[in-house]
Amino acid sequence: MITEKDVDHVALLARLELTGEEKEMFTKQLNDILEHFQSLERLDTEKVQPTAHVLPLQNIYREDRVGEHIPREDALANCPDRDENYFRVPKIV
Repeated sequence: MITEKDVDHVALLARLELTGEEKEMFTKQLNDILEHFQSLERLDTEKVQPTAHVLPLQNIYREDRVGEHIPREDALANCPDRDENYFRVPKIV
């Protein structure tokens, strides 16, 4: 069970100033959330397969093929800063 003291502690860590009314509201909301999770714990999930996603997803890969590329000059046409045939970007270290 979450107490107002717990809410005070979290507010202190988050550097939040809460009024007494807000502390009371958040205490009730957090306890409602915990109560909901407790009701979920009572569900029978014995025959439910663990999943990472609710939908059966599968990556779709395409074959790597060499294709036509845009000409270098077209690629560099709108480049704000370039060095011969290369994009010039800020150094990031």
